[in-house]
Amino acid sequence: MFSVFQNPKAAFQVVATILLMRVASSLLLAAGLGFCVFACQAPVGHTTGGGLKVTPNAASSALGKLEDFQAAAEAHGVELSLVKLDWTAAEIGPEVDRILGQAEEKLAVIAHQDPEYVRFESVFPALDDALDPVTQILNQLWLMKETRVEEEVREACNQQVQKVDEWMVATSYRQDLYDICKAYAERYARGERAPLHGEDEKLFADTMRDYRRAGFDLDEATREEVASLQNRLNSLTNQFDTNITNASVSLFFTTEELEGVPESFLQSSLQADGRHEVRVTVTPDYMTVVGNARRSEVRKKTNRARYSVALDTNGPLLNEIVHLRAEISSKLGYASWADYKIEPKMAGDAATAISFCEDLVAGLEPKFREEVDTLQRLKAEETGDPAAVIHWWDFRYYQNKLMKNEYGVDAEALRRYFKLDDVLEGMFGVYQQIFGLKFHPIEPPYKWIGDLRLYVVTDAASGEPLGCFYLDLFPRPGKYNHFAQFDVRGGKLLADGRYRRPVAALVCNFTPGVGDTPALMSHYEVETIFHEFGHAMHAVLTHARYSQFAGGNVPRDFVEAPSQMFENWVWDVDVLQRFASDYQDPSKKIPAELIAQMKAAELATIAVTYRRQMGLALADLRMHVGDVEDAGVVCNATNSEVLFPVPEGTNFAAYWGHLTGYDAGYYGYAWADSIAADLATAFEEAPGRFLDQEVGMRLRREIYEVGGSRPVRISVRKFLGRDSDNRAFLRQLGIATE
Repeated sequence: MFSVFQNPKAAFQVVATILLMRVASSLLLAAGLGFCVFACQAPVGHTTGGGLKVTPNAASSALGKLEDFQAAAEAHGVELSLVKLDWTAAEIGPEVDRILGQAEEKLAVIAHQDPEYVRFESVFPALDDALDPVTQILNQLWLMKETRVEEEVREACNQQVQKVDEWMVATSYRQDLYDICKAYAERYARGERAPLHGEDEKLFADTMRDYRRAGFDLDEATREEVASLQNRLNSLTNQFDTNITNASVSLFFTTEELEGVPESFLQSSLQADGRHEVRVTVTPDYMTVVGNARRSEVRKKTNRARYSVALDTNGPLLNEIVHLRAEISSKLGYASWADYKIEPKMAGDAATAISFCEDLVAGLEPKFREEVDTLQRLKAEETGDPAAVIHWWDFRYYQNKLMKNEYGVDAEALRRYFKLDDVLEGMFGVYQQIFGLKFHPIEPPYKWIGDLRLYVVTDAASGEPLGCFYLDLFPRPGKYNHFAQFDVRGGKLLADGRYRRPVAALVCNFTPGVGDTPALMSHYEVETIFHEFGHAMHAVLTHARYSQFAGGNVPRDFVEAPSQMFENWVWDVDVLQRFASDYQDPSKKIPAELIAQMKAAELATIAVTYRRQMGLALADLRMHVGDVEDAGVVCNATNSEVLFPVPEGTNFAAYWGHLTGYDAGYYGYAWADSIAADLATAFEEAPGRFLDQEVGMRLRREIYEVGGSRPVRISVRKFLGRDSDNRAFLRQLGIATE
């Protein structure tokens, strides 16, 4: 399984082009299908909550309060607090203006130093301090933009995000800030300043590298032109994201047409006229239909609708976005936008990323052909057509059929073992054990939705508070419509010597309970929450001194690796049997033989799964190499080449939210998956396997706490005791290795 930024959408695009502005504006690391960000509706027949009888903002005597942990925070020299998230639409603009005004004042002090006496601390850490409040308000804006119920608040946040984006671009091109950084760099190069080490050295080197990437070795007129183009690009990408978020498409089918679809879905989607609503822009709805509907025409119609969302609005926008990116990268001296974006990542350049993807496509070819032949055989048997061909709208359905018929695995029937609250409790137990933590539920001082949950994380041994995380679990109108982790507040060493502990939020869209049936999860959704919670822990456990290195602020083609590694946990017998029980009879644990069958079924079509990912990755890279006239044509052609022909008249790229955050970076999921498979071997070989605390604590210390404060290759080497290789990844794909 892969995740979207699958920020998150792994992430939203960080618009400033130098590291000092690389604030990871809401480190959004979303997991799922490779689709983009959706907004959903909850009309008649669809539950918007999890069946919890919670009154918004009502206190619960069973829950603690944040104040209960303040004394411990003070004793350990940390700041533990929550940010304001209950802004009204009218309050948001003035607050942003206040923060930007304060940042301007601090930046002016930095810029107006005497170059002869400039010190490291007065420039680079000072920039981190000055820009940190902007990062934090941007985090709040993004979370409110994607979760608040009030449309006027979401729109106000959207407007302010664009304002901050423009401010960031202008700041990143300030000559006076560059001049003072350069003054220090020149004196440092002449040996007139003390040597830097560790995180300080990385902060200095990365900042000067990113000034170069911003074009400060070019003439002023070119820089101004690039800044203007960047502002235009920011405006277009923000509109692209907004169009996706606001998209809401539904289809209506009769019960007969939805033959094969689970009864639970039929009950929850039933409308007053007797038909069933399929919310195409709600991922669980879409996946349920294309994976289970027996009628090909229903699957086809649903697939075409999904791949046509925002086609007319975002298709032209994307073409202009891609053109602007090519123009900007050319003016900055890069061969392509892909080369520009990949330079600071592990891959280093577009050629390396493309080669990685193409090599994986070729390596998977024999197994891919075998798998497709198997799926075609199933379709031929079902339809009576010996010449049956697998189409794009077929493969998930016949993957499920293969699981049921040949491996005895019914994905929908598996839900009975995964009651949502049991999964959460079991997952918490795993993370607490291996990382030496405790999670304490507390009452949120403000709830943007009634069933919001909030937890304080403490170190189990010392009691030190380490941070907080929110859980927003179910779909509703106007909400971000995938699975993602948002930074709410990043970690940072404060001027008074205390460490500001982070706050994160998981924004999910799990299928809620219906009537007396509780919320039940598919195994895929269990995998997703384990993954996303890994991102939350990456954010919360950080000890990086500077905010721009805290948590998941690491190279984008590495950021998914620590979280993707945790997907292995939900395939392990010992882990699953801790919490996976029949919700109607908790004494019935999920059978070990069923888990073995699930693994075999997963491997049976894993080449199809990864070829799909490589089709997306190559499409992303190809549309960002050179000046592409029509990004949708490139995307469709590449996916048709690597997987199956894309439905005619559709434009998947118009609805692909990664293209404004993971642009020229979608390859990073498979790249990170290779690293994740290798990281998991440390647990597989440990005495306690996936519950081994010694290995877990090493992971916490060497990767999670460090974040981006040192090169990630060093962190991986310290955790594994060696350099990483791809042998475990190839074995995971069923490709033989020596």
